Amino acid sequence: MDSASTLQQVVESGAFQELSPQLKVALFLGGMAFLSSALVTMTAFTRIVIVLSFVRRALATQEIPPTQVILGLSLFLTFFVMGPTFSTIETDAIKPYLAEQINGEIAFHNASSALHSFMLAQTRRDDITLFAKMAETGSIQTAADTPMRVLIPAYVISELKTAFIMGFCLYIPFMLIDLVVSVILMSLGMMMMPPMIISTPFKILLFVMVDGWMLIARVLSLSFH
Repeated sequence: MDSASTLQQVVESGAFQELSPQLKVALFLGGMAFLSSALVTMTAFTRIVIVLSFVRRALATQEIPPTQVILGLSLFLTFFVMGPTFSTIETDAIKPYLAEQINGEIAFHNASSALHSFMLAQTRRDDITLFAKMAETGSIQTAADTPMRVLIPAYVISELKTAFIMGFCLYIPFMLIDLVVSVILMSLGMMMMPPMIISTPFKILLFVMVDGWMLIARVLSLSFH
């Protein structure tokens, strides 16, 4: 059994509060090792970072914006989109647990329920059905009965599909600019001139004129509602 399952069983059993401070610190540090994976697979981060990466590739600006800027913007947009979910986790799980109003089992259940509801709202039914069949979980009566081991991979697959669809739509206007520039260069007999050199400034100009970053941030935020 892996350490994640062990940590989950300890929390759900209610024995976490009875452990010594040293063991609590050890379990906390062990749980932090899975924080990055949870951030990528159980939040809005996957869709956001892929779409922003598509924007950079469509603009053909190489490493501009830098990767650190793309990751930072993706992270803070994730916090913005996940704000209601994180507030629910803080109100229903973290604060009552720190105030010793509920035990670890109830706190873990409340926190996972909030994430479960968010992921379920963004996951396609076909993806859930696929993983439910492979996991042989039997018939799922209601959406709330979907187990996490089925919902998480289904959610990731759905996010990848959604991100690639949005990326394709972003590519279309920039691809048209490349085609127009290529046709113009060929008509002028400048077939040795790389079209990318001429089209890149026009793509940047178009993106700035339509306030592209504002539109991308707005579309990404609204896509989760």
